[in-house]
Order: sequence, then structure tokens, then C-alpha cells
Amino acid sequence: MSTRLKIDFVSDVSCPWCIIGLKSLEQAMTRVADKVSADLHFQPFELNPQMPPEGQDITEHLAEKYGATPEQSEHTREAIRERGAAVGFSFRMDRRDRIYNTFDAHRLLHWAQGEGRQRELKHALFSAYFTEGEDPSSHEVLLRAAGTAGLDAERARQILLSDEFADDTRQQERFYLEHGIHSVPAVIINDRYLIQGGQPVDVFEDALLRAAEAA
Repeated sequence: MSTRLKIDFVSDVSCPWCIIGLKSLEQAMTRVADKVSADLHFQPFELNPQMPPEGQDITEHLAEKYGATPEQSEHTREAIRERGAAVGFSFRMDRRDRIYNTFDAHRLLHWAQGEGRQRELKHALFSAYFTEGEDPSSHEVLLRAAGTAGLDAERARQILLSDEFADDTRQQERFYLEHGIHSVPAVIINDRYLIQGGQPVDVFEDALLRAAEAA
């Protein structure tokens, strides 16, 4: 009989290490499926909540935020591409040249949880941005991702044209900030165990087994 765990995956859809972490976590969950099952919930975090609608050039953004040179940024991108390939995710760096606001994406993810399609939408959004190079703040892109995830596109359109779920999303964002989450991904198991960053599969596997033993 498997032990059921609650996992809160705090992340942003514009965070490359978040999809690396998610793919690693999912592979770890598959490895321990005979011992551990999980309720996976995606929680909102905005890396750039003040990002304007038009977004910002990635190289310019990284230089301003982290002091990274173009050479350093290129080195980091290559490391991310390799880590992604190792867990079965395709980063198309040639298609992605801007950082965008992701608040509306998080509103849709909040709604998708109640529809039982949150994980599918999360993957669709990661693929839209990192593989296809699309703008995750665009309502057209978000509606297409919702359809890919098996969600009602018309209902998604109603949400995007309103402020629905905005307060809920901001409340969840504040909750994690106030509890010390300032970088993502942050993976919280049973409200007790925290794994930070896009860790390898083995790290998540060990954490899941330890949490199950302590449950």
C-alpha cells in the first residue's frame, strides 16, 4: 500500500529551472510509484511581477537583474538546455528572446486546479514559452494552452477578460513570500519538507521516500 503525500510546487511559468524541477520530480514519482502517491498542486510565484505588457529583452533583463554579461547568459542558457534535454524537455533558446508578465497564466492555473487539469495546463504553458517561444502573457497563447490542456476555452476566455481569481492568486503569492519562499522552484512536501531548485531526479526520489517514511 502506497503512502499519499501532498506536494505544493511553487513556481513561475517563465522559470526554466521550474520545468527542469518538475520533470525531475515527475520522474522521481514514477520511480517510487509502488511506495508513494502524490497530490500535486501548483502554487503561484512571479519572478517579475512588475514586468510591463510588452516584456523585456532577455539579455537586457539578466544584465539588469543579475549583472550577467552576454557571455555568462549564453553559458547559462546552454547549461539549462542540457539539463532540460536530460529530463526530456526541449528548450528552443533561438525562439525565446523576451521575458513576459505571467499573472494571467497564474490566474488560469488557479482555475485549472478546480477543473482537475492544472498539471496539463502547467506543461502546456511551459512548452508554449520555452519550446515554442510564445508570449505567456498573450490571451491568444493562454487560450490555446487551455485548449491543449483539455479545458473549456470559452470559460478560460471569460476569466481572462475579467479579474476573476486575481485576489486568490495574489493571496497565494503573498502566503509563500511571507513563509520565506523567494526563489523557485520550491517543492514543499506535506507542508514540512522543502526542496529548492531544479534538483536531479535522485534528490527528489530520496525526498519522497523519506517523507513517506515519516508520514
